[in-house]
Amino acid sequence: MIVSLIQAPLVWESPSENRLYFEQKIKAISQHTDLIVLPEMFSTGFTMNPKQVAETMQGVTISWLIEIAKAKNTAITGSLVIQEEEQFFNRMVFVFPSGKLEYYDKRHLFTLAGEEKVYQPGKEKKIIEYKNWKICLQVCYDLRFPVFARNIENYDLLIYVANWPKVRINTWDILLKARAVENLSYVIGLNRIGLDDNEHEYIGHSQVIDELGNYLLEPQRDEHVFHLELDKEKMLETRKKLNFLNDRDEFSISY
Repeated sequence: MIVSLIQAPLVWESPSENRLYFEQKIKAISQHTDLIVLPEMFSTGFTMNPKQVAETMQGVTISWLIEIAKAKNTAITGSLVIQEEEQFFNRMVFVFPSGKLEYYDKRHLFTLAGEEKVYQPGKEKKIIEYKNWKICLQVCYDLRFPVFARNIENYDLLIYVANWPKVRINTWDILLKARAVENLSYVIGLNRIGLDDNEHEYIGHSQVIDELGNYLLEPQRDEHVFHLELDKEKMLETRKKLNFLNDRDEFSISY
């Protein structure tokens, strides 16, 4: 599977400007790609003002994502602020080339920023089935909670989209590798760059890691679109030789 990661600065609370930016980047992707990955809250930045920017699942940005997926014949994923009745969600959507849509609501809300005061937590883990791949969707702070991401579904790819600040970037690097190794899975970590209106600095470090903890894409700091090919058969062969997942603990998670 060919994946394209867009590491980008975000314009604060301006969905129209961010859509225009990403549309230009996506149009410039000349090669075929199976999946395009956008950052957490790609249309607004990591805002705690959802009332000002929230959209619905029938809104402009969702329609825009569907149009792009159909036009490029690719899947596309990233998170944005969604409102349902009087509640707000940090929702990671996954749009298929057909326009079909599935989503995951961020489970672990970032209390240091007061995210839990304005957003509702997700209530289930989400595994997407696409092109014979099982893909687990996760958002930023979820990375700190390995039990929730534990590979009990035999997923093949774990994706984290984030607004992870520079001051804690070493943690981001460490935990992404840990998630890959402990779950014998490919891991994609896509982070933003630039400054937000709260003066938080982001330096990217987007990366792709294989099931043994090897970098396919080393942590990157530049504004760029990265393209990589993931080999599922290679990963499955590793699992046959190192059948550590057969010894995993059985457990359940309360929601």
